[in-house]
Amino acid sequence: MKKGFIFALLVVLAFASVAFAAKAPIKIGYVANLTGEAATWGVHEKNGALIAVEEINKKGGVLGRPLEIVIYDVKEKAEDAISAVRRLILEDKVVAIGGTNFSGLNIATIPIIEQYKVPQIGSYPTNPAVTVDPKTGKARPYSFRICFTDPYQGKVIAEYLYSKLGIKEAAIIHDVGSDYSEGLTEYFIKTYTGLGGKVVSNQGFRGGDVDFRAQLTNAKNSGAKALVMPNLYKEMSLMMKQAWELDWKPTFIGGDGFSMNMFEIAGPAMENSYWVYHLSFDDPVLKPLYAKYEAKFKVKATEMVHTVAAYDIVYWIADAIKRAGKADGAAVRDAIENTKNLKLLHFTLTVDKATHNPLNKPAAILKATQGKMVYLETYKPQSNF
Repeated sequence: MKKGFIFALLVVLAFASVAFAAKAPIKIGYVANLTGEAATWGVHEKNGALIAVEEINKKGGVLGRPLEIVIYDVKEKAEDAISAVRRLILEDKVVAIGGTNFSGLNIATIPIIEQYKVPQIGSYPTNPAVTVDPKTGKARPYSFRICFTDPYQGKVIAEYLYSKLGIKEAAIIHDVGSDYSEGLTEYFIKTYTGLGGKVVSNQGFRGGDVDFRAQLTNAKNSGAKALVMPNLYKEMSLMMKQAWELDWKPTFIGGDGFSMNMFEIAGPAMENSYWVYHLSFDDPVLKPLYAKYEAKFKVKATEMVHTVAAYDIVYWIADAIKRAGKADGAAVRDAIENTKNLKLLHFTLTVDKATHNPLNKPAAILKATQGKMVYLETYKPQSNF
C-alpha cells in the first residue's frame, strides 16, 4: 500500500507539474546595463531576478501560472532603454518591468510606460524626477523605485560629514552631464551649507574623463578636509588614487555609486573612506541569497546590493499581480502603488503614494577597513534643509 500510494502521488505530482508548465506564463520584463562600465551591476541584477523567478515558480507561480522574465541589455543608453521597454510591452506582452539603475534611462522610458499603461520599478534610479514630475509635483502614475532618492542620500552624506565626522570644509567633484551626479550634488550642498558647512571647492568633469588631477589640485589647495564624490565607482576610484598620488589624503565620502571593484582600482586610498549605501553587505539576512547565487552561477556575488534589488523587485511585482488578481498592467500598477508592509528580503516596503518612493527606507553607513566594507550604522537624516 505504501509503495502504491507513493507511486500514485509521484504520478499526480508529475501531471500537476506538466499541467503547471503548460499554462500560459505571466510575463514580466527587466532592463539592465549588461555591457559597459555598469555591467558589473547589471549582471548582478539580472542574476538576482532569475533567482527570484525560479523560486516563485517552484512555489507554484502566480495566480496558478508560471512567471516568465524577459531581460534586455540597455547598454547605458537612453535610446536602447526606450527600444527595450517598447519591445517588452508591444512584442513580449509583459505586465510590469523591473530596472534600470540609471535615473536618465528611467526618465527616458516614462512616456512609453505611461502610453501603454505598464508599470516600471527602478532598482537604483535615485533622481526624484524618475517618479515625480518636477513640473506638476505629482507622482508619475506608472513609475516606481525600490531605492531611496538623491535628496535623501545627499542629506545623509551632508549630515554625516558635518555632524558625525565633524568636517566643516569640503570639496566636491561631480559629473556635469549626469542626472544622478547633479541631483546628489545639489542636495548635498543645500544640506551641508544649511548646517553651517562650507563647500570650498566645487568642480565638474564630463563622463568618460579619467584624469582628475587638475580638479584635485584645486581641491587640495582650497584647504578642504573632505572630498565628496557623487559619482560612479570607476570615476571615484580614480579620484581617490590620483589624490593620494598628489599627496592629498582627505576624508573620502561617496554615495551608492560605490562598487567593491573600487578596492582593486583605488588601492590603499580606499582605506577609511565612507559610503552611504542601501544595505550592509554582511547583513545575516543576505547569506542564503549569497549561497544561492554562488550555487547557480558558479561565482561569488560581489555586487549584492544590485542582486537584492532585482530579487526584491521581482517579488514585489509577483505580490502585486497576486493582489491585482489578474495579469493586467493597469491593475498591477494599482496594486504596486497600494503596497503596504510587504516583507521583502532586505526591508519591509510601504509605498508613499505621493512620491512612489519606499517610505522611510533607511541608509547604511559603511567604512572601508582593511580591505573590507564594515557596517557602522543605519542613518536617517534629521535636517529640514
